[in-house]
Amino acid sequence: MAGQGTPATALLVKRGIAHRTHPYRVAPDAPNYGALVAVALGVPPERVFKSLVTEVDGALTVAVVPVTGELDLKALAAAVGGKRAALADRAVAERATGYVRGGISPLGQRKRLPIVLDDSALAFPTIYVSAGRRGLQLELAATDLVALTDARTAPLQTH
Repeated sequence: MAGQGTPATALLVKRGIAHRTHPYRVAPDAPNYGALVAVALGVPPERVFKSLVTEVDGALTVAVVPVTGELDLKALAAAVGGKRAALADRAVAERATGYVRGGISPLGQRKRLPIVLDDSALAFPTIYVSAGRRGLQLELAATDLVALTDARTAPLQTH
């Protein structure tokens, strides 16, 4: 695991949470990046989740959704009791989390932001999320992610 440490992996180790890291190679500017990550890892794309930093009524919130779908902004706003949600500016997201786009993890963020996890994650024994840098994914139980981040779960995908 040398050279693979990130704030996200450090948090999991510190808390004794079972997880695995999975390195992969996908060009950061590739279209449909998340689906390509799933292919590179050899896992069903519905088990690979992306972390999207949003603003709900002006407050930063992280939506964690499968790479196979789009975020339903109205559903996200409703899940946190807000009225209006939008994707946050890239620079704002990177500054708040301490991670770069394509490597934003729901764990170990610079500023602890509220997390909403798409409820489809609970159907799998483990899910994959960014480990905090491009080219590295974490595999862990969705229930552990919820417990570590105090995440809410809600249906967040557009259908």
